[in-house]
Amino acid sequence: MDYGFIKAATYTPEIRVADTAFNAESVKKGIEIADEKGVELLVFPEMCITGYTCGDLFFSDVLINAALAALRDIAAFTKGRKMLVFVGLPLKIDGLIYNVAAGISDGTVLAFIPKSFLPDYNEFYDKRFFKPAPDGISYYKLESGSENADNYVPFGKNVIFADAFDENFKVAAEICEDLWTPVPPSVSHALHGATVIVNLSCSDEVIGKAEQRRMLVKDQSLKLVCGYVYANSGDGESTTDNVFSGHSLVAENGELIAESGFFDNGLTVAEIDMGYLSYVRSKQFNQEFKINKDDYITVGFSAVRKGKAARRIPRSPFTQGECEYKLILEMQAQGLKKRILHTHAEKVVLGLSGGLDSTLAAIVAVKAMRLCGKTPDNVIALTMPCFGTTSRTFDNSVKLARALGVTLRKVNIGRAVKIHLKDINHKDGVYDAAYENAQARERTQILMDISNMENGLVVGTGDLSELALGFATYNGDHISMYGVNAGIPKTLVRYIVKKYADDVKGRLKTVLYDILDTPVSPELLPAEGDSTEQKTEEIVGPYILHDFFLYNFAERGYSSEKIYYFACAAFDGEFEKSEILKHLKTFFRRFFNQQFKRSCCPDGVKVSPISLSPRGGLKMPSDAVAALWLNQLENL
Repeated sequence: MDYGFIKAATYTPEIRVADTAFNAESVKKGIEIADEKGVELLVFPEMCITGYTCGDLFFSDVLINAALAALRDIAAFTKGRKMLVFVGLPLKIDGLIYNVAAGISDGTVLAFIPKSFLPDYNEFYDKRFFKPAPDGISYYKLESGSENADNYVPFGKNVIFADAFDENFKVAAEICEDLWTPVPPSVSHALHGATVIVNLSCSDEVIGKAEQRRMLVKDQSLKLVCGYVYANSGDGESTTDNVFSGHSLVAENGELIAESGFFDNGLTVAEIDMGYLSYVRSKQFNQEFKINKDDYITVGFSAVRKGKAARRIPRSPFTQGECEYKLILEMQAQGLKKRILHTHAEKVVLGLSGGLDSTLAAIVAVKAMRLCGKTPDNVIALTMPCFGTTSRTFDNSVKLARALGVTLRKVNIGRAVKIHLKDINHKDGVYDAAYENAQARERTQILMDISNMENGLVVGTGDLSELALGFATYNGDHISMYGVNAGIPKTLVRYIVKKYADDVKGRLKTVLYDILDTPVSPELLPAEGDSTEQKTEEIVGPYILHDFFLYNFAERGYSSEKIYYFACAAFDGEFEKSEILKHLKTFFRRFFNQQFKRSCCPDGVKVSPISLSPRGGLKMPSDAVAALWLNQLENL
C-alpha cells in the first residue's frame, strides 16, 4: 500500500477434523474475503487443512495425501491474486512427518517451513507424530513425474519470503510452540532480514492464556522490531479435551494493533507500517551480529498493491492510552533532586508567568524539594511583569505561588528593559525581536543573579515543543541550570497539569483550572488590561498539530508527505488541509533553522520517547537544510 504500509490479516476458518476437502473450501473462502479487502499477507492457523487435533490419524497416508491434494487446490485458487498466503498441513518426507507452514502466492507453493520445537507436555504431544525441523534446506518434489523446476519446493526453517517491489517487506514463519521457547526461530529470521513474522498456531483456550499470548506477541515484535501476525485455530477443532477460541493477534514493534474476538471465526485485519519498522531497525539493529547468510535462502513473491493506507494514527500521540502523569512528575522531580543534591544548592529559582510551562515546573520543583527533605518555601518563584503581562496571568502566578507554598518575589522589569533599549539606541514604538527578546533576557539575568545570591539554581520551564520549533529566546528562556520540561511536549504539559488539577483540592485546583483556560502567550507586546496581543498558536500554529508532526517525524521517521497524509486523516473536520500544509511547512522550516538552539540546550530529563538533547537524543548539525522535506510538500 501507499506510504510503506502492508495490509496483513489472519483468518480462522471453520474446519472439520480430517475433512480436507471441506477445510480447503473454508480456506479458499477466507482467501476470497481477504482478497476483496485488499489484504497482501494472509495467515491461517496451524494444520488448518487437516485440523491440529487429528491424533493418530496423522500416521495415515490417506490423510497426508489428501492434505497435499488440498494444498494444490488452495494454491491454484491464489492464481492472479496479489497476496502471500500461509496455510498449515502435515507433510511426509522420507517416511517422516513434519508439521509445516506452506507459503503460497500467485498459484505457486513457494516453500515449506517445518515446526522447530514440538511440545510434549500437558495436553500437547506433537513428538508422537512429528519430527522437528532439520538443519539446512532441502527440496520437496510437489508432484511425482514432473521435473519442472517449480515443482521442487524448498523445505526448511531458514526461508525468507521477499516482495519483489518493496525491499522492506520480508516475511518469515514459525509455528505455535516456536514462539513459546527461550530462543524462537524468529530471532534468527529477524537478524537475517525478516521484517514480518507469521505464526500459524493452534493454542487452546484456558484461563490466563490469552494474556500470555498478548505478552509474547507484543514482546517478540518489540525485541525484533517487526510486525508479528499470529493466527490461531478456532471452531471445528476437536473438543474432546480442549476448546480453541481462534484468538488471533497482530503486533508492530511492541504495540498490539489488531486482535480478534474469542470464538469468533473470520478475518482480523491490520496495516503494518513497514517504513516505520525499517526506520527503527536502522537505528537499533546496528550491532555486529554474527550472521551466516549461507544458512538462509530467499524466495520471491509479489503482493504489494496500490491503495491509500487507512490506519488511524493518534491525534495526540504523546497523551494516548493511559499516560501515567504521576510517574512523569516523579521522573522530573527525581532528575531535579539529583541536580540539587549534586550542586549542594539550597534553593531553586524559577520564573512564574501564570502559564502552563512554569506551572508544571513549579509543581515539579516543590516535589523535588520535598524529596530533598526541604519545605516548599525553598522554591523561589519570581513573577516579573513587563509590557505584555496581563492582570490574569499576573494574578494567577501570585495565586499559584501561595497555593503551592513557595516563596514569591515580584520584580517589575519594565524600567530596566526601557533603560537597556535606550542604551542600545532602540527606537520607541518598534516592536521587533530585539524589543521582545530584551525582556526574556532580562528575566533570565534576574533569575541567574538571584540564584547566585541564594546559593540556588535556575529551573528551566521551556518544553519539548518549544525546543522543536526554536520558540525560545537564545540566551533568554533558552538557558537554565536544569530544564525539567525539556522532554515534555506542550500537549503533554497540558495533560499533566489537567490531571494534577483533577486530583487536588481548594484554591490550588481553582487556579490550575484558570491557568488551563488561559491562551498560551509569550506576553511580550504591550497589553491592555486582560487582553493579550500575542497568542503563540496564532504565531507558530496549533501545538496539537506541531506535536503530531514532531512525534511522527522524530519517533516514526515519516517523510513530510507521509506526515501530511496522516495529519489530514487524523484532523479531518478540525483543520483544513491547507492549514495543515501551512503549519507543516512552518514546522520543518523552524525545526531545521533552529537546531543551533538545541545544540547547546541545558541538561534536562528525558520523559517522552523523543529527546532533542544533543547528548542523549537528536544528533543533527546546526546547519542542516530542510529543502528535501519542504520540496516534498511543494510537490504534493
